[in-house]
Amino acid sequence: MKEKEEERLKHMLEIEEGLYTKGYKLICGVDEAGRGPLCGPVVAAAVILKPDDMIEGVNDSKKLSEKKREAVYEEIMKKALAVGVGIKDVSVIEEVNILNATKLAMKEAISNLKVRPEYVLIDGNQMIDIDIEGETVVHGDAKSESIAAASIIAKVTRDRMLINWDKDYPEYGFAKHKGYGTKAHIEAIQKYGLTPLHRPSFCKKFIKEEE
Repeated sequence: MKEKEEERLKHMLEIEEGLYTKGYKLICGVDEAGRGPLCGPVVAAAVILKPDDMIEGVNDSKKLSEKKREAVYEEIMKKALAVGVGIKDVSVIEEVNILNATKLAMKEAISNLKVRPEYVLIDGNQMIDIDIEGETVVHGDAKSESIAAASIIAKVTRDRMLINWDKDYPEYGFAKHKGYGTKAHIEAIQKYGLTPLHRPSFCKKFIKEEE
């Protein structure tokens, strides 16, 4: 591992290292992907890494190229102690709103871990209702290796879903924009209307009401 990369990872492990010294061994990072897009689910991931096994390339998923994310994803899946994923689809998002759907996805991701964590680090400033000790970390995907790993798992999982749905709805360009509100995506919505994957409450401002 290159010296610069090793130094960066050591910095990202400071939160975990502090918890290890307090006696916690199973530390779980939690993050989500898909709060902002106009379509598709919100996906959360929970990752417990092995204390002495740094994974090269782990970083905030938004700072990695798609190719790099895919490669690091595979490394995390091979080396992590446990990985859990939670997915909440459009119907849940529309029913309870995106913030609550995200929290539900995070709880589901944690519950899907094969190992119960002793401490949970959640990206952002919104704690979720769980019976496990934990804390929120603003910009956690840039400060914690566990949260950064979770951000990669969540992002790649969601992106793969959108790429697959692109085959069913090729005119919308899901594989390219992954559901975000790009100019091309908005134009496709205005031309073809909404698919079952779209979030009506997110898209209503782009749809002209019939006179």
